[in-house]
Amino acid sequence: MTQPRELLKAADIEAMSARRSEHTLNPNAIRHMKSVGDVTGLTQLGVHIITLMPGHESSEYHRHLYEEECLYMLSGRGEALIDDRRHHIGAGDFLGFPRRGAAHVLANTGSEPLVFLVVGQRLEHDVCDYPHKGMRLYMAGEDETYAKL
Repeated sequence: MTQPRELLKAADIEAMSARRSEHTLNPNAIRHMKSVGDVTGLTQLGVHIITLMPGHESSEYHRHLYEEECLYMLSGRGEALIDDRRHHIGAGDFLGFPRRGAAHVLANTGSEPLVFLVVGQRLEHDVCDYPHKGMRLYMAGEDETYAKL
């Protein structure tokens, strides 16, 4: 029997190559991503298993004005900076960020990889603020433009 596209087995995920990604505004935001949502054909949700090595961050400190995202910690330890306050995070912890919610970023402060599942909307248009950089990103499909806040 042929496995349906919608089913991604654990062995298949383990065998996937992770794509290295660096955030445009933060050279320390180096992520290793397995885009499991893409493989199963999802187009309206981004679903990724992300690994952060010790000392790295997930992105630049940011908040979305229209998209929502959530993260579930699978293994490792780190810190979440939420509204400029640090919180310890680890396996089993869940973070949910509604649109126009708190600015946030994760950092791997442990000695092992921090692995988490991230799910986010893929709206055609979004605006993302980067308060520590004083920048705003406007997204319209493939077009992106940065402006000062």
